[in-house]
Amino acid sequence: MIKKVLLFALFNLTALFATAQQFMLSGRVTDFAGNPVPFTSVYVKGTSQGTASNANGIYRIQLKSGKYQLNFRTIGFTQQTEAIEIAGNNLSHNVSLHVENYALGDKSATADDIIKQAITQRESHLTELKAYRCNVYIKGVQKLLHAPGNLFSVAVSHELQVDTGQNNILYMSESESGFSFKQPGKTKEVMISSKIVGSNNAFNFNRVAALQVNFYQNLFDVEGINPRGFVSPIADNAPDYYRYKLLGCATENGKLIYKIQVIPIREHDPVFTGNIYIVSGDWRIYAAHLFVTQNAGLNFVDTLNINQQYISLTGDTWQPASVSFTYSGNVLGFKYSGYILGVYSNYELAPNFPPRFFNGENIRITQQSLSRDSVYWAQNRPVPLTPDERRNYHRQDSIAKKHNSPAYLDSLERANNKFSPIGYVFSGDSIAHRANKTALVFPPLYRTVYFNTVEGLVLYPTVDYTKKLDSGKQYTITPKLRYGFSDRQFNANIGFSYSYNPHQRGIVYGRFGSDVFDLNSEGSSSLFINTLGTLFFKDNVLKLYRSNFARLGLQRNVARGLLLDGSLEYARRNAMQNTTYFKLLDSKDKEFTSNNPLKPNLPDTTLLFTPNNALTLRLSATYTFDEEYTSTPDGIVYDTNKYPKIKLSYRKGIHTLLGSNVDYDYADVQVFQSHIKLGLFGYSSFVVKAGKFFNSDALIYPDYKQFKGNEGITFDPAIGSFHFLPYYTYSNTAFFEAHYEHDFSGFLFNKIPGLRTLKLEEIAGTNYLAQQSQPGYSEFYIGIQRYFFRLDYGLAYTGNNRVNQGFAFYYGF
Repeated sequence: MIKKVLLFALFNLTALFATAQQFMLSGRVTDFAGNPVPFTSVYVKGTSQGTASNANGIYRIQLKSGKYQLNFRTIGFTQQTEAIEIAGNNLSHNVSLHVENYALGDKSATADDIIKQAITQRESHLTELKAYRCNVYIKGVQKLLHAPGNLFSVAVSHELQVDTGQNNILYMSESESGFSFKQPGKTKEVMISSKIVGSNNAFNFNRVAALQVNFYQNLFDVEGINPRGFVSPIADNAPDYYRYKLLGCATENGKLIYKIQVIPIREHDPVFTGNIYIVSGDWRIYAAHLFVTQNAGLNFVDTLNINQQYISLTGDTWQPASVSFTYSGNVLGFKYSGYILGVYSNYELAPNFPPRFFNGENIRITQQSLSRDSVYWAQNRPVPLTPDERRNYHRQDSIAKKHNSPAYLDSLERANNKFSPIGYVFSGDSIAHRANKTALVFPPLYRTVYFNTVEGLVLYPTVDYTKKLDSGKQYTITPKLRYGFSDRQFNANIGFSYSYNPHQRGIVYGRFGSDVFDLNSEGSSSLFINTLGTLFFKDNVLKLYRSNFARLGLQRNVARGLLLDGSLEYARRNAMQNTTYFKLLDSKDKEFTSNNPLKPNLPDTTLLFTPNNALTLRLSATYTFDEEYTSTPDGIVYDTNKYPKIKLSYRKGIHTLLGSNVDYDYADVQVFQSHIKLGLFGYSSFVVKAGKFFNSDALIYPDYKQFKGNEGITFDPAIGSFHFLPYYTYSNTAFFEAHYEHDFSGFLFNKIPGLRTLKLEEIAGTNYLAQQSQPGYSEFYIGIQRYFFRLDYGLAYTGNNRVNQGFAFYYGF
């Protein structure tokens, strides 16, 4: 009896194991001429379980024992359904596809009417699915097709890790992710595995959010490909950009599908060319085969083809099954091509997300996902490698093994740590030690030797010492020395910062010692530019003071989007005077100025302020609405914010304590945002700021509110500065300032194609400068400089009196 029970149990376990075991179905997808059909979607009918064929038409999918109906579908061919039976072993099954046959049928249907219906239903299809989960596999490959013989040297071949024979793959990447979506526009990606080899010289979609090809949106927007996006063929305003032609119709899966050609009206508009397939009745996208070229403002590549296919999940719910990008380009005679394939599978509709699941973390990358070995990939890769790709992985893995060996890393470290005189002059130098995770970084020579009329020739050596710790933590120590050969003053200070919580931007920082500082706390002319101006043009705009100080601060995120920062500083400050008027060239119509900005005329006899002590407390809170970020093994990378940031700042001059001579309370509020997408009109940035001294009983010049001025002929690249405002213009009561910048380079590229060839040195400009006054100011300025304009407005008061206004205009093409 016991023996029979054991045999029965063993039989059931064997049957259960056989049922649960998965077997490999594989094969080749071709046309009837035997040519491979790449990137064919292969899905189990009625489910979202599927895969895609590789570049050679080879597919594979793991299935349990049983009978299946498999749909094979790709652009340009009729969908084909194959009956498959898995009977306890692996199975090979090849498929030959018929070229699609779309014939003109009902002549009452017109392309314009069909597109009009699709546009009407666009928004409902965009929002019909409230939430879902799915798995996404992404694969990218870039190949070198041709290299000019006069440029393709042995060194270039070694650097690119390719040759002109079998290995011409520049770049390969694969990733698997779990992707979650919830309306309106909330996403979260958890990377399961990622493998990257080589260097990508065009663009990359190694994350699901970047591969979200959605033609139901008015603009097809992909970062890096075009600065303003492309108009969808079914956008609300699509008829202003496209003409349409009905090529025919066919029935697939019991539905009538229209094939419509989309034709750009204007050559240089940001639009697609190609075909889009629309389902009759519900007027949704069935598939799309579209491409764009450089005429449409494409960056990095010459031509980009996009193929996308949708599958029906349940009833009227459709989602992407696969998307593929193929592209080609030419840079300096180096011709390359590539593809990116995305496969969506295992959709889960209406998932129950836990509370706060969408917490701003757009993507999570763990160390485990980056360290999957070849055995894992061989078992879990849904799209098989081609022979070239296998050889490339083998080659790259061998190279990586060699490059990760201690002997190679030590030799590389010795080579990189060699001193280069020319490199030190222009880019600085560094010494890194792999074993103890430390690095010394020296700034370039032109940032070490200066000249000004206060100190004369200045030696200002500094170095950054960084030590990396576990979990992304690190600390940096930065000593600075400064000696002026004319005023014979020696200054030395040392600073530190310790990142104790990189995931919450937790940093402790401080600096102690003596140094020479700009009287404008917002910053004016750089030490290098002031050196050139002083020696060659007698333009000594930089005004300085000396301080012996000690500063200690702390910053940290205390909630999502809320960053707090606070510091306390004690300083002994001394005014300085000019000690030399040496110059290399004598500008007869120009004279040096005093180091006292309130009395600029020489002789330099009056000190700006008497020696004083200042104990200063600084607090700030910066809040980012709906802040989003990427989690990595080393910390957090914050994404470009979709909404403005608000920053509240408070500064307190503490009186009498430790002999402090200052007594004031100052606060300001700042609202700012950069890179605001405005669709076809480009990007905008703005800064709006207002502040006031609520108490100014004891103010010294370095404590005044200063503004970011600029008296040069070039733009300050940072928005928030005034182009024509003198550097040392200040306010001691209330102020308001606003800055707006718009980058419409993409718009001009397409409207006036010749502008794409302009070089910076070809740009000419004219300046008109209105009168300015101190201590308050009001300035209005509009500028256009090579595809962007900037608008700045400032208003400050001295007492209750508003000072003169100014107007400035700059243009250049």
